[in-house]
Amino acid sequence: MSYSVTDPSGRQKWIAATLVTLYAVITILPLLWIIGTSFKSPSDAIAYPPKTLFTPTLEGYVNLFTTRTRASEEELKTLGEPTTWYDRIVRRDGFIIAGPSRFPERFTNSIIIGFGSTVLCIVLGTAAAYAFSRFKVPLKDDLLFFILSTRMMPPVAVAIPIFLMFRQLGLNDTHAGMILLYTAVNLSLAVWLLKGFIDEIPIEYEEAALIDGYTRFQAFYKVVIPQAMTGIASTAIFCLIFAWNEYAFAVLLTSGTAQTAPPFIPTIIGVGGQDWPAVAAGATLFLVPVMIFTIVLRKHLLRGITFGAVRK
Repeated sequence: MSYSVTDPSGRQKWIAATLVTLYAVITILPLLWIIGTSFKSPSDAIAYPPKTLFTPTLEGYVNLFTTRTRASEEELKTLGEPTTWYDRIVRRDGFIIAGPSRFPERFTNSIIIGFGSTVLCIVLGTAAAYAFSRFKVPLKDDLLFFILSTRMMPPVAVAIPIFLMFRQLGLNDTHAGMILLYTAVNLSLAVWLLKGFIDEIPIEYEEAALIDGYTRFQAFYKVVIPQAMTGIASTAIFCLIFAWNEYAFAVLLTSGTAQTAPPFIPTIIGVGGQDWPAVAAGATLFLVPVMIFTIVLRKHLLRGITFGAVRK
């Protein structure tokens, strides 16, 4: 029976599987707790000791999407029987629905700003990375280091200058201002990641395309971009995660029109204090777009960098 020193033994595989499983459980437990809290009642959410077994309710999601006001028993009687399931949930605690909450608007702002900055960052980052990879740029190494150094700067160090600059330019609390800011912050990461992927693409493919009559742009679009799709997908996910979760700039530079979900969710107040089921419901829904985006791009993440390199 042949044995390869490069292949892991059965014991090594068992240890690796155990460690990976343990890490996955530890990592996913907080997420499962948040999701579970979103289906608790306010009293169950703050119970001590914490409840793991409870009666599920959608009260947190109703409170997340609505604003409520307390009503007297006489007012509730004049309204008659509730006609919808969410009315029944609200009236059970002596409230009536006064209108929709601002969460859908804040959630939409997150989608616009997060995906808008990601698209812009990928377009600019791919072009810059291609230029650094293929052309003789003067002081290339110095420029690349300068670009990377902008990523190392802590946001708090530039928060006040950016606030003053945005106020002068009229970009405070605007979608365009936040998209430009997140693009500027993420661009250094995009350039460095994409340059590494483009460097691995043989230049002979482009030379063959140029000989076949392609222009430089056509060779870039039809040859380089498909080969770099793995890197583009990975970079897009990283850029979206930063823009999606960013909190400091969103708190400082937005207040109403362009406020995103991260500053809004912690401010959800219920009866007597923080409405933890509504906060957990907002956090749960906030995970969905990034999860869907990652699932959509998973096939590109699994492709090899040279997949499709041979022209037919």
